[in-house]
Amino acid sequence: MKRGFLQRCKTLRNPKQLFEKENIFTLDSKGEVLLSILSSLAQDESRSISENSTWGIRRRFEQGKLHINHTKFLGYDKNKDGNLVINEKQAKIVRRIYTEFLDGKGACRIARALELDGVLNWNGKAKWYEGSIRKMLTNEKYKGDALLQKTYTIDFLNKKRADNNGQVPQYYVEGSHPAIIDQEMWEAVQLEMERRRNYALEYGIQKLEYATTDNPFAGRVICGSCGQVFGRKVWNSTDDRFRRVIWRCNGKYIKKGKKGCDSRHIDDGALFQAFVGAFNLIVENKDGFIWKWRERLENENALVRYKVKQLIGIITEYKPIDEFDIDLYFALVEKLTVYDGGRLVVSLLDGTDIDCEK
Repeated sequence: MKRGFLQRCKTLRNPKQLFEKENIFTLDSKGEVLLSILSSLAQDESRSISENSTWGIRRRFEQGKLHINHTKFLGYDKNKDGNLVINEKQAKIVRRIYTEFLDGKGACRIARALELDGVLNWNGKAKWYEGSIRKMLTNEKYKGDALLQKTYTIDFLNKKRADNNGQVPQYYVEGSHPAIIDQEMWEAVQLEMERRRNYALEYGIQKLEYATTDNPFAGRVICGSCGQVFGRKVWNSTDDRFRRVIWRCNGKYIKKGKKGCDSRHIDDGALFQAFVGAFNLIVENKDGFIWKWRERLENENALVRYKVKQLIGIITEYKPIDEFDIDLYFALVEKLTVYDGGRLVVSLLDGTDIDCEK
């Protein structure tokens, strides 16, 4: 019987139709039943292993024990005891990212700058992504804490995972490992991200980070009449000497039958000069500004405290400037508001408003 069975299998075109170990022939009705039973048992065993593994991981989470893949976690290594330790070479990159964000750069600009400087990521490649930068800026582990079980497995067969939005318990462990970013700086970054989101919502733009070194005023010039954002327009000419870049309220021309904003446009050069004038006004009156800012060093808002310290440091170091400084501008300015009659107000990131003339 067995010999005849094997003889039949030899004549099959596909040898995979025979499971030699289990002696199951898939084209036989009896074999199909056995295969179904064995498959069911294997699936149940897989589920049991997955549940036991999940139970063990969650018990460790309850005890505050970290379970982190440090190979893809820039800034840290693991010592022989399995504890996270700072990789100082990578930690410098993390600190740079946080500092540049608070200096006014967006995630995209930071990524491009790192690539231009040839800075290597965790995988040894000088390739950076905006999304990765944003995740780093919101990762609580860089301040020495750990939120455990951010994701969970929803299917033990295909190991598919999903964000944990309350489906299973989460655990927050304070001071679980050495911090790369201090608490105040981390909080300031979170508040700055929130400020940029709120700014974009208030003025109806997709995101504030459209501003670049080539176009620093994008999304930051506000109409004092209707509150809408000014858009950049280029008046071209066959002669480059007559080419003009102007900014005009986006509410000036709207749907037919509705009255638009009656504000006037403003030349690009006036905006550059407004910042230069505002900055020099602060430098020339630094004692008064520094005295005012020092009063705000005890403010409960971490972002205000950070920006005030930064402003005091900048104003103490710098002298009046003759030309527009892009780094100073991004570090200090939130927006420029244009009013009729040539009045311009430069608003700093700490809430200080400085009136200028166009």
